[in-house]
Amino acid sequence: MGLHALRLRREGGVTMTAEAHVSENGHRGAPTALRMILGKQLQALREKAGLSYEQAAQAIYSSPWTVRRMERAEGGLKPLTVKALLMAYGLTSTAEIDAFLSLSREASKPGWWHSYHDVLPGWFATFVGLEEAASSIRGYDPQWIPGLLQTAGYAHASVATGFPDATSSEAERRVALRLARQQILARPAPPRLWLVIDETALRRPAATTGPDIMRAQIGKLIEASQQPGITIQVLPFRAGLHPAMYGSFRIFRFEAAELPDIVYAETMTSAYYIDKPDETGEYAKALDRVCAQAAPPDQTATILSTIAKEI
Repeated sequence: MGLHALRLRREGGVTMTAEAHVSENGHRGAPTALRMILGKQLQALREKAGLSYEQAAQAIYSSPWTVRRMERAEGGLKPLTVKALLMAYGLTSTAEIDAFLSLSREASKPGWWHSYHDVLPGWFATFVGLEEAASSIRGYDPQWIPGLLQTAGYAHASVATGFPDATSSEAERRVALRLARQQILARPAPPRLWLVIDETALRRPAATTGPDIMRAQIGKLIEASQQPGITIQVLPFRAGLHPAMYGSFRIFRFEAAELPDIVYAETMTSAYYIDKPDETGEYAKALDRVCAQAAPPDQTATILSTIAKEI
């Protein structure tokens, strides 16, 4: 699995975690996704016990908001609080409680991206954690080359544009973070990556100094499009209007059955995450239609080569 391999068994209608270990390829996974799994298990246990948020909060001398945050994976899982909740939910097996607490401690460990906390806003840290844990990443990009496929030159140009007030050291840190995210494509079990890039993003100059940055960037896209597990489609101008014109977005899918698909989209200063199946399904249908309107993947390299010659 892309995150901690979990051995699960059924107990009283609730899936309980019995053990976790590092996957065969040595990838330690993403604490964000593991925290989400544990949050859903806490929710299932609470509902099985017939307790409201308020009643669960009383059992741990806390607020209902604390319980909600834990179930939504919006904060850390403190062992003492988790243990109190498990006992309030009627869990009496010492082995089961200890196993859950062990996973809680693992889920609370910071991911590698937390070392970039100085340039990583909280709303985007969740994105990096999901990106790290996903088995499949699909999306549409109308204006920018996606971060996972950027060259260092393009990353520098886009950071300079997106963060004009950043100091040189801060800009370098932002570029380093963006390039570090690309490590997931080189690991033994990379996620399946399928992105549709609008022709606008490919023809928009990255710098006023000349076409070299964009030509190098397009060269990297050509190389990426020929790698197994990566699909790149170009949405040409002639495709006209399409159902994803609201802006860029990502659809994350995970191997863990407990996790639903999650859609990510952002504004200039924040982001939103959607996990309700009826809503994520709408994004998936829109993306499917965009893929149908885009040029077939086997034409991507030819289209990109033509654009590189014309810019």
